[in-house]
Parts: sequence; C-alpha cells; structure tokens
Amino acid sequence: MSSSGTPTTADELRGAGLRVTAARVALLETVRHGDHLGVEAIASGVRDRVGHVSLQAVYEGLHALTTAGLVRRIEPAGSPARFEGRVGDNHHHVLCRSCGAVADVDCAVGDAPCLTASDDHGFAIDEAEVIYWGVCPDCSTSQTL
Repeated sequence: MSSSGTPTTADELRGAGLRVTAARVALLETVRHGDHLGVEAIASGVRDRVGHVSLQAVYEGLHALTTAGLVRRIEPAGSPARFEGRVGDNHHHVLCRSCGAVADVDCAVGDAPCLTASDDHGFAIDEAEVIYWGVCPDCSTSQTL
C-alpha cells in the first residue's frame, strides 16, 4: 500500500493473483492513463516506461490483465481491439466512423445490465454491450467545411 492507504499498481496485480513485473506495472498504468488504446500504442507506452518489451509479451500481459478483470477489452466490429482501465461497471462506447475516436457512455438506464433482452433464452444475463456509431464533433466540423 502507498503511504496514502490506496493500493499501488503492484498491490492490485498481487490482489488479482498476478506476478508483479515492471512490464505488467507499466502495461496496467499505460492502459489506465490512455484512452481506449490499441495494442501498438500500449506497446509504445510500455517501452517508454521500461525499455524493450516484445509485442508478444504485451499481448500476453493484456490477456492476463483482462482475464484478471483489471482491464477491459473492447473490439468494435471492423476495428482492432482496444483496451481501457474502466472496469467493474456496465458502460458502453461511442465510436467515430471517420477517425476512430472512442468515448465512454454511461449505462443507458438503471442497474447492470441496463438493457433487458427481449428473450434471454434461459441465460443469466449480467452485462449488456452497446456500441453507438457516429461521427465525432471534430470530423463533423471538417466534413462541413
């Protein structure tokens, strides 16, 4: 624990049953400080923090962090996977069709899952994933000029 009593990144990794390495700490911090980053951007951020790390190690680390629930993977149709540090809630995303910008959208209504399936087919549904597609304000402005 840090002196302020909040868990450190290393504490969170240990708490999730993961071995603490400089690369994993850098990976988790890069995802959390980024904005829905793709794997290449994450790898670059990790390398800025710890030096050389292979792309394979980044993929393996992201898989471990995702499985442990410390990061969330989103993979919009036709887009590469992106990762974010906002976990533990049932939020959604809005994506720009032009530039690929991504932003979080809080749950539409009520408690998770915020959408009720018309037919649950007997499943115990605990999450709804919605992606809103459109054009961001920057791209809308540039298209009207």
